[in-house]
Amino acid sequence: MSPLITLQNVGLCYRPLRTIFSRTKKEIWALRGLDLEIREGEKLGVIGRNGCGKSTLMRVLAGIYSTDEGTVRFQRSGVHVELLSLGVGFEGNLTGEENAVLNGMLMGKSRAHMLGRLDRIKEFSGLGEFFDYPVYTYSSGMNMRLGFSVAMETDPDVLLIDEVLGVGDAAFSAKSEAALKEKFTSNRTVVLISHDASVIQRMCERAVWLEKGRIMAEGNPAEVAGKYHLALARGLSSAS
Repeated sequence: MSPLITLQNVGLCYRPLRTIFSRTKKEIWALRGLDLEIREGEKLGVIGRNGCGKSTLMRVLAGIYSTDEGTVRFQRSGVHVELLSLGVGFEGNLTGEENAVLNGMLMGKSRAHMLGRLDRIKEFSGLGEFFDYPVYTYSSGMNMRLGFSVAMETDPDVLLIDEVLGVGDAAFSAKSEAALKEKFTSNRTVVLISHDASVIQRMCERAVWLEKGRIMAEGNPAEVAGKYHLALARGLSSAS
C-alpha cells in the first residue's frame, strides 16, 4: 500500500498564556520529532497513556491543529478526513438532524445526499425523539452516537476515531464495532486510538505506541501492545 499521509519531523507545542497570575512559562511539546506514514486503505491503531499525544495527533491529521515543526503531506488533493471524537464538529444550538446534514455538507456531501440518509442516521444512533432536540441537551454518550452514525453515512476517505468505542452502553458499542468492521473490509483508511489494546489487536493491522509525543514502537499490533504493557509494568522508566 502506498502512503496516503506522510508526517515528517512533526512537532506541536502548547504554550501557556502569559498573564499576571501565571507562575509558569513552561512549554509542553505534545508531539516532537514524529515521523509516520499512513498507508492508503490501511487500518492503523494508536495506543498510549493519557497525555501521550494521541488526540493531538488526530487533530493534526484532521487539519484542526497546525504544527510548529515538520510537515504533513497528503498524496493527493481533495482527501476527505473525518474526525470522530466527543465534543468535536457539532453546533450545540442545532438539533441532531440539523447537525447531521451540516456535518455531511462540510464533508463535501450534498444536502440531498444527507437528507436521504437521515432515517438511517436516526435509526442507527438510537436517539429517538432526541434527534429533534438541540445537541447541547445531549449527554456525552448521545453526542458520540450521533457523531458515529453521521460518520458511517458520510463515508470519508480517512476516518479518524478518537476513543469513542469506550463510550456508551454495551449494545451500542457492539453495534458500532460491527459497523466499523464493515469499513475495515473496505478500501477506506481508518486510524483508531484506544486505551484498550485488545480493541487495537482485534481491529487493526498495524499499530503505533506513542509516549511523550514520540513513537516508541510500530508494527504488528500484538507485538506493539506487548511492548507497551511491559513498559507500563516497569513504570515506563525504561521507555521515557
